[in-house]
Amino acid sequence: MADHHVVIDQLVKTYPGAPKPSVDSVSFSLPRGEMLALLGPSGCGKTTILRMIAGLVDPTSGAIRIDGRDVSSIPVHKRNMGMIFQAYALFPHMTVAENISFGLEMRKVGRSEREERVLKALDLVKLTGLGGRKVSQLSGGQQQRAAIARSLVIEPELLLLDEPLSNLDAKLRDEMRDEIRDIQARTGVTAIFVTHDQDEALSMADRLAVMSAGRLEQIGTPREIFDRPQTQFVASFIGAGTFFKGKVVEPGLAMVEGLKPLRFTSHARLGSTVQLLIRPHRLVLATDAGQPNSFTGTVEHVVYRGQTLTLQVRCGDRLLQADLPTHAGVLPEKQSEVTLSVAAEDVTLVGEEAP
Repeated sequence: MADHHVVIDQLVKTYPGAPKPSVDSVSFSLPRGEMLALLGPSGCGKTTILRMIAGLVDPTSGAIRIDGRDVSSIPVHKRNMGMIFQAYALFPHMTVAENISFGLEMRKVGRSEREERVLKALDLVKLTGLGGRKVSQLSGGQQQRAAIARSLVIEPELLLLDEPLSNLDAKLRDEMRDEIRDIQARTGVTAIFVTHDQDEALSMADRLAVMSAGRLEQIGTPREIFDRPQTQFVASFIGAGTFFKGKVVEPGLAMVEGLKPLRFTSHARLGSTVQLLIRPHRLVLATDAGQPNSFTGTVEHVVYRGQTLTLQVRCGDRLLQADLPTHAGVLPEKQSEVTLSVAAEDVTLVGEEAP
């Protein structure tokens, strides 16, 4: 792992009196210049990991290494990390420029250099000319930018962001996703951010680390996590889908109760019980009910979403969700009969039990 900027090695945090660890033997590494999202439901341990990396919480055991140096026992003010909190934590009695300059003053940076770096930071986050304003005079998005500038002006080893967009309205949140990603890419700073929002993680991060109950379920690129989840938790937490339980009767073929056999391309042992996943956007309308991996049923529910039409289709005792593009010609209506099909390579193996 010599080429990795950040290495988290078997990190554990158990709070006094707690029946089990909040963070349980978590390990991952991050190359320089990448952005990693710690993603998971409330209480999964993602914020605790971020706070341990920042130095705000002491780990019970394990190591946090930056450029090969173990910083686990180094005080927070000596770690040279920029942190952006959910509530921004800007000083209301100071101007924007004074807020941004604060960390430089604490580091005894000379006045002329401070002023130059503050101006560059304001320009970086598109707040040029607003340095003299009070925090209360800024919009939510501008306050977010000021918090980013304050964190980056000290030229941190690592940028940490805790739910950075949760206080913004939906439209501004989408804009700031792109802003933060663009700023991180332009500065080249290594970054880790915490979120419970899968869309936020998928659109912003180079890689995702999905957490559940204190443990790391899977780490990978957004495409790997979405298209090839390794556990049923990851598959259900990221995106929608229909799960099927079946028994492998020949290579790449599973018998599923109440449905036709399902073909898939992942390797699974003969006789094993498998959990298979089909994402809604992988299902397409078919004309031949006899083709492999086809399902015929009745449309029970229809939701128009602009670019897509979401169907709930009853096939025997199973309810399948399908997302069809609205430009795909004549679209099914409620109570109509449809046949859906899926390619074998789009059926994902997410679990296997030995025979």
